[in-house]
Amino acid sequence: MKQFGIKEALEVLGVKKKNNGVSTGSKWLKTTGAQIDSLSPVDGKLIGAVLSADERSYNEVVQQASQAFKEWRRWPAPKRGEIVRQIGEALRNYKESLGKLVSYEMGKSYQEGLGEVQEMIDICDFAVGLSRQLHGLTMHSERPNHRMYEQWHPIGPVGIITAFNFPVAVWSWNAMIAWVCGDTCIWKPSEKTPLCSIACQNIVQEVFEKNAVPEGVSCLINGDYTVGQMLAEDENIPLISATGSIRMGKAVARTASERLGRTLLELGGNNAIIITENANLDIAVRGALFGAVGTAGQRCTTTRRLIVQERVYDEVKNRLVNAYAQLKIGNPLDPVNHVGPLIDENAVKLYTSALKQVRKEGGKILVEGGVLEGKGYESGCYVKPCIVEAENHYAIVQQETFAPILYLIKYKKLEEAIEYQNGVKQGLSSAIMTTSIHDMEKYLSHEGSDCGIANVNIGTSGAEIGGAFGGEKETGGGRESGSDAWKNYMRRQTNTINYGDTLPLAQGIKFAI
Repeated sequence: MKQFGIKEALEVLGVKKKNNGVSTGSKWLKTTGAQIDSLSPVDGKLIGAVLSADERSYNEVVQQASQAFKEWRRWPAPKRGEIVRQIGEALRNYKESLGKLVSYEMGKSYQEGLGEVQEMIDICDFAVGLSRQLHGLTMHSERPNHRMYEQWHPIGPVGIITAFNFPVAVWSWNAMIAWVCGDTCIWKPSEKTPLCSIACQNIVQEVFEKNAVPEGVSCLINGDYTVGQMLAEDENIPLISATGSIRMGKAVARTASERLGRTLLELGGNNAIIITENANLDIAVRGALFGAVGTAGQRCTTTRRLIVQERVYDEVKNRLVNAYAQLKIGNPLDPVNHVGPLIDENAVKLYTSALKQVRKEGGKILVEGGVLEGKGYESGCYVKPCIVEAENHYAIVQQETFAPILYLIKYKKLEEAIEYQNGVKQGLSSAIMTTSIHDMEKYLSHEGSDCGIANVNIGTSGAEIGGAFGGEKETGGGRESGSDAWKNYMRRQTNTINYGDTLPLAQGIKFAI
């Protein structure tokens, strides 16, 4: 099988066959932690390995990050922004190589790998501008000769736990914003994509060394869930930003809340597109297709349910079936292919189990699924994207299956469609396809979508970094990336200044001796 320049990409990124997975920046710490092998879902081959953090190296990382914070927070925010600007430039230089590594280690198409690195570059640009806009508010005091205002201060070391499906972008959403805010970062990446974290640490460190950035501003701790547990329990980490499953998020929230730590949670999604009778079906079908099969259905924003008005249901169904017949499945680094593999064999088992459950509950298979075998599919991780006619109340439809399974659901009235869409425990992304301003406005009103993201005439996936990203209900309620999400990484302080010669008390209280 062609490697499409993977060996060269690894060399450019400084990723070795065996890597130390614990770093405070320029220092790679000794560890007795277990070895994590990175097997590519593309061909099942061993790409490389990293060593996990142990308790001693973990404690050294936290100590260094805490020490670095004391100096880093003193750097003016625009100067910190200049460092992030240079990181963006470095990512532009490494875009092709890092995009290939993302594609090969995770399994998404090369185009999506490049898109993920571009997302990193975009958040760097956003953060640079933000570094000059970390503003507070001023307000009038009820007392004479008094002034009130609020300001924002860095919060401290931030723990970042990321998932395999976006092995570099989600870290950058957090790290770039946290760095311009004056925080240090400790990254615990997914154990399924550890080599991407090594590459990112190498790229960042090149910039940091040129600018004498304190050791410990960018820290890395590879490992399994037990390393994430250490972060969640650590009273030295005021904020934990965790992306992953609902089960994982609940565990992190429970642990951190016991010490009154703060959490920013980005968890599961069971996203739907509503297609109305007046929708532009060319746009609707294309949006549903990419939303359902992009990243082999392994995005938290993947379109999992398609809720279609009965008058256009058959046409939408037929168009989708024809579109699915044209999908090419195979090595994601080959530009002719649309769909790559699932991340590992366990993901394949969950996929096949979901299809069994669909049949058990009475779902009608429109496009057959199944695991692909033979030449080019030796890893055992390639599956067929499938379409199922189903009812919204099916237990399997209520779950999030991280695989390319699309459920078609029929509706009569818009109110019914909105009820279906909102009738799941997750609340991340949603969309409506319509040319009716009435339907659009109702969908975006308080009576409409209950998700953190609600789109019109675009799909559920592919969020831009300028808007705050996150969801409601069991999705966690967190917000990352754009808008005012930066406030998560800082602490608010209200200040009142008396510049007069007397001491009037608030609320008119009299207290004289």
